[in-house]
Amino acid sequence: MHIFAPGEDARGQGWMMKRTAADQFVEVLALAGVKRIYGVVGDSLNAITEVLRKRGDIEWVPMRSEEAAAFAAGAEAHLTGQLAVCAGSCGPGNTHLINGLYDCHRSRAPVLAIAAQIPSVELGTGYFQETHPENLFRECSHYCELISAPNQMQRTAEIAVRNALGKRGVSVVVIPGDIAQQKEEEARPPTAESLRLSAPQVMPPAASLEQMAALLNAGGRVTLLCGAGCEDAGPQVVELAKRLQAPVVSALRGKEFVEKDNPHFVGLTGLIGYASGYWAMIDCDVLVMLGTDFPYRQFYPDREDTRVIQVDVRPENIGKRTRVDLGVVGSVAPTLQALLPKLEAHRDAKHLERALEHYRKTREELDALGQGTVGRKPIHPPQVARAFDLQASDDAIFTCDVGLPTVWAARYATMKGRRRLVGSFNHGSMASALAQAIGAQKAFPDRQVVSFSGDGGFTMLMGDVLTLVQLSLPIKIVVFNNSSLGFVAMEQQVGGMLSVGTAMHPTNFAKLAEALGMKGLRVEDPGQVDEAVQQALATPGPVLVDAVVSKAELVMPPRITASMAAGFTLFGIKALLNGRTTEVLELARTNLWR
Repeated sequence: MHIFAPGEDARGQGWMMKRTAADQFVEVLALAGVKRIYGVVGDSLNAITEVLRKRGDIEWVPMRSEEAAAFAAGAEAHLTGQLAVCAGSCGPGNTHLINGLYDCHRSRAPVLAIAAQIPSVELGTGYFQETHPENLFRECSHYCELISAPNQMQRTAEIAVRNALGKRGVSVVVIPGDIAQQKEEEARPPTAESLRLSAPQVMPPAASLEQMAALLNAGGRVTLLCGAGCEDAGPQVVELAKRLQAPVVSALRGKEFVEKDNPHFVGLTGLIGYASGYWAMIDCDVLVMLGTDFPYRQFYPDREDTRVIQVDVRPENIGKRTRVDLGVVGSVAPTLQALLPKLEAHRDAKHLERALEHYRKTREELDALGQGTVGRKPIHPPQVARAFDLQASDDAIFTCDVGLPTVWAARYATMKGRRRLVGSFNHGSMASALAQAIGAQKAFPDRQVVSFSGDGGFTMLMGDVLTLVQLSLPIKIVVFNNSSLGFVAMEQQVGGMLSVGTAMHPTNFAKLAEALGMKGLRVEDPGQVDEAVQQALATPGPVLVDAVVSKAELVMPPRITASMAAGFTLFGIKALLNGRTTEVLELARTNLWR
């Protein structure tokens, strides 16, 4: 990559002004491979945005919200593995970043955030918009520092880049606007090779591999539970499953890495998982956890004689969720590659065959829920999700909001080919899907991007619909419109409570989309779904599909406890006593009388 000489810009034209500390900072970003910065402009960012304008090699992506900017950067970083950048101006400008940065950090996405600051001379005076980002962002970052003078700019930028990439997470650089405008302090620029770090691959000691092999060679029914740490380890996971005749269960963040091309895959576990995944994990003699920090303790085996092996690159994750018999600190791919030659082939396939048959039946049941009958309103949301799964390309990128859209993506967005799945799966934030779709589409302009949102999550950061219209991004937004915070309502019902605060004003989002300058499709009848999906995917620009779906669709977890059943019963009694008979009837009609 060309290193810009003093007085030269991206077009080889001379500048008529001195190089500033902002020039130095942006040059480090360019050397690190940064292609774009997501943010909202403001006066304290002027020195940086002016440098971007003059250089022309890093794009400024104008967002309507800094929170959305952070989500967009996080999606780009997650999908590419490369450094992505977001920015906010001083005070409220950068405090808006915090929710998106929490998500990036918890998802281990390498993101650098620029938090502009008030004039340095005014720090500590209670000046207009004064905050202390170096304290505010410390909990959601590996590195968070204030630049107090121009001679800190280059070295701080380098350290921030290396922390974000090397540790996989967030770095925050706090830059007062006046310091960014000051003359640069000359320093030898870094090389691209010194900045573009790869995440380290950790190999466990030989003794740990021998212990792991001994436990697995002792026999018994083995199940693999795979998480996000299985990225780049798909072939090794499949080979291990074959050697051990083991079913493969995934946590949600592992789905995109272990579902594709895996004949041993039996689904997800957890609150939104499949019955097949749950039982394959519960009913085994040895559970091998690979690169996962799956948080729900009630879904782990509870038998005393079940042995658990956990492999994770982060030692602090070992034994955090369940009792572990053997903890192995290592990256999944090289650990399995070294382990495989030490394993004996298991011959008894009964456990695997039973799990696969259970998965086949579960998959058939789920796909049956994705069928619709013409004229029978409202639409069941699985029908919409399944239609997009069947018609989207094999390299499509799906994003999803938390709650019910995550359920539909987890159960119906099949990770075949080069497909990817992005969501706020660790932080669990509403309103991430649209912003993450923007980051995905900017990073991969030639791939289909499909965003699943509920009407609650969509309206929370709806302003950035204007971003994709302005930038002509061909994202397909799917709004599961049930005029309700559906997952919250279900949680209240499970607790035996009447729904409170979950009703939302009925809205025609298709008309809203048309008013904003993009194509809107309103779908109210099951007979319209396939045609609407086909039309949306065939339309060159952005499209919003407003799918009017049932708000009474139950999401049954694979494990139904007595307290959950009692909660639903209590909800029904309370609803009847409070004159809300229609809720009970709608619940029964939607889930029982199909």
